[in-house]
Amino acid sequence: MARRQNSEINAGSMADIAFLLLIFFLVTTTMDVDSGIARKLPEKTPPDQNIDIIVKEKNVLDIVVNRNNQLLVENEFVQVTDVKRLTMQFIDNGGGLSAPKDGKPGEPCDYCNGNKLPTSSDHPTKAVISLQSDRGTTYGMYVSIQNEIEGAYNELRNKLALKKYKRSYKDLLDDYKNNGSESLKNKIDFLKDSYPQIISEPEPIK
Repeated sequence: MARRQNSEINAGSMADIAFLLLIFFLVTTTMDVDSGIARKLPEKTPPDQNIDIIVKEKNVLDIVVNRNNQLLVENEFVQVTDVKRLTMQFIDNGGGLSAPKDGKPGEPCDYCNGNKLPTSSDHPTKAVISLQSDRGTTYGMYVSIQNEIEGAYNELRNKLALKKYKRSYKDLLDDYKNNGSESLKNKIDFLKDSYPQIISEPEPIK
């Protein structure tokens, strides 16, 4: 009787199969990635922007948020949704003269639509937004307030752009990104100079 030989399993291709399975799972498996929060930093103040060394109290809008996420604007409790409106009213008040520039005296704001209150900001180029937080303030609350402030500046620039150029501020920015013409840059610079972002963010309260 012939001796029966044991059949051997060819394991040579097992490594290839395992490698293919590994590639398959790497390609098809989704991984959670913390994307963070998209936040645009405040604009850098132009070097030729004339900012008073001594700032009048009426030219500063005090926004304070405490550790309980309670929001105060000029010592009055408000909601986050009120920040944009109050900021716009303050910046666009136009109650006085602009800062002197190139040896020339300041001029009144001829594009402002505010109430020209003597107790509010003199001119958009002098208006300072002070955002004071607490170490206990949540990050989400702080970012929400920043977004409202930035939205106020963008809306004021948008109104001026529609009035002067018959186009929105956003459209001008989008067009400049696409073709980068000098005329568009001059228009955007004019709008930014008319309503410059002057934001003060002191150290959080301990």
